[in-house]
Amino acid sequence: MKNEQPSVRVIKKAKCPTLSSKSELYYCLGVDTDDQLMMKIYSNSGGGFFSDEWVSVSKILEALDSCDPDKPITSVALTGLFRGRSVNSPAFLLAALKAEGVLSAVDGKQRSHELGDVAGFLERTKALQAGKTAATPKAAPAKSKVATAKKKVAPKAKKKTV
Repeated sequence: MKNEQPSVRVIKKAKCPTLSSKSELYYCLGVDTDDQLMMKIYSNSGGGFFSDEWVSVSKILEALDSCDPDKPITSVALTGLFRGRSVNSPAFLLAALKAEGVLSAVDGKQRSHELGDVAGFLERTKALQAGKTAATPKAAPAKSKVATAKKKVAPKAKKKTV
């Protein structure tokens, strides 16, 4: 008998590198029928298996909050969130949380993390839930084709000397 997945409205799709940076992960943020924020990994460019089940962000944050504040956070902290049997799922979720700014890498310690800007993440996702565009860093304005064309001036002809 297959486990029922909750009905979830996707509010964001994104990609990030795995913790090893050997492949790309594709993940979603969504809201369920009770307007609870959810997250899941839905694709992996590498060969690793993973669980594609939706996980409640509140449960993710509870798991992270229960970690010893004097020790770095590893994917082991997220293991209890998955019903599936893949050992990759917690590490893949950790990579997505890192990409969202919820976690940041601990300098000099491979696969060790600490809490990042959780409040900023929740603020951005609340805007997405409300149907607004989340605040993202402003990119440099694109140059119009007209402005670019004006800069391309024909080279001056050389004067012939006789």
